[in-house]
Amino acid sequence: MPLFGNTFSPKKTPPRKCASLSNLHLLDRSTREIELGLEYGNPTMNLAGQNLKFENGQWVAESGSFTGDRREMQRLRKRNQQLEEENNLLRLKVDILLDMLSETTAESHLLEKELEELKHHSRKRK
Repeated sequence: MPLFGNTFSPKKTPPRKCASLSNLHLLDRSTREIELGLEYGNPTMNLAGQNLKFENGQWVAESGSFTGDRREMQRLRKRNQQLEEENNLLRLKVDILLDMLSETTAESHLLEKELEELKHHSRKRK
């Protein structure tokens, strides 16, 4: 029994058999889609009575399924635009306030440094 030797030595695993015994990987794509049902189509959903379909990276209302009022939709778009403009204005105000804060902080640090130097010079003269 060795003191520092490796006493644990697991058995070697046997080589694996073929990854797949199925011949479906040999079929062409269209046959596989028919056999396995891989053709899903575009995703759809029903939200508040409105059918939506996902096309080209966006949710689009299916034709004839919109039951809402056009004026309501225009009002919501206008309100959304107003909120986006207000949000942009508020972001601008925050940026300006942060600039003002950093400027005031820098001035404060300079004045503190100048005050410390004046105190130091006045102590040397005494």
